[in-house]
Amino acid sequence: MFRFESPWMLLLLVPLAALIVWRRGNRVRLRFSSTVVAQSVAGSWRSTLASVPLILRVLALVALVIAIARPQQGSERVRDISWGVAIGMVVDRSSSMGERMNFGGRNLTRLDGVKRVFREFIDPTEGELEGRPNDLIGMTTFARYADSVCPLTLSHDTLLELLGTVKLAEDRSEDGTAIGDAVALAAARLRQAEQTLERQTGEGSVYEIKSKIIVLLTDGENNAGDRSVRDAGELCREWGVKVYAIGVGDDHGVQTPFGRLSVPIRSGFDDRALREIADITGGKYWLATDADTLRSVHAEIDQLEKSEFEAVRYLDYREAFAPWALAALALLSIETLLRQTVWRTVP
Repeated sequence: MFRFESPWMLLLLVPLAALIVWRRGNRVRLRFSSTVVAQSVAGSWRSTLASVPLILRVLALVALVIAIARPQQGSERVRDISWGVAIGMVVDRSSSMGERMNFGGRNLTRLDGVKRVFREFIDPTEGELEGRPNDLIGMTTFARYADSVCPLTLSHDTLLELLGTVKLAEDRSEDGTAIGDAVALAAARLRQAEQTLERQTGEGSVYEIKSKIIVLLTDGENNAGDRSVRDAGELCREWGVKVYAIGVGDDHGVQTPFGRLSVPIRSGFDDRALREIADITGGKYWLATDADTLRSVHAEIDQLEKSEFEAVRYLDYREAFAPWALAALALLSIETLLRQTVWRTVP
């Protein structure tokens, strides 16, 4: 799209046109008794083209007026604006996560079940969930000690590769359940999410953090580390981080006269602490005993913490007056040169 930033300057062409008309109507005339002799004399090319310098000056003035009106060339651009969620996934890898659970008819460890739903939660191509393509996601794992496996990132392929390396704690020296330390570490990462974005977002896009959350998946009680679950919750509340806590359990079939009932195994499970940290931070708590429940929990988190994306189209204008100004300068230079050489006049 082409436009003039100062179109009213084009009004200068009106007095210029009036000046040309006036000059043509006020030419100097000389009276002669007879023009027969003059008509018999053939005109030279200089006299035939005598109006060239004037034409060049007029064209130069027209180009100069156009340059003053500031012509601009516009091109359509698209600016991506995302209001995403910064998510810290906190995954328990203690030995108890090696217990078996029903996962879509398959008998998997709790950790493997969590990892599968984790993949679906992040990547829409992995399963039934919508995925979180516009979110900044990081991962912290823990047993006796908390480890930051992946910093907050928009590169989810890298995150999923690192998820595949998460294994159960095998050595007794590293086994345990440090929920408080893991949540506090994830919260510290989320606290610096804005600085992380500055390094990862590129030109032409705007990304703003809509909310910061932690998705905690564990099947045990806090029995290691320096921080209690409540202390970690207070820290999250101070930093504006919500905790969605998911207790990962299994169910135990009990045969009764009325049929087979599923009873969640709750041994060593600190239901009270997980509910408390969710309440303190404004999050929510669920107990997940199978794959379907895990998916439904993640789907509910999807609804509670939705990302937004908008593509804003706009016209980016660049100045285009330079060629007109250069053309005016060139025309005036040529006109001056011709008046001092070929069409030079002596008063």
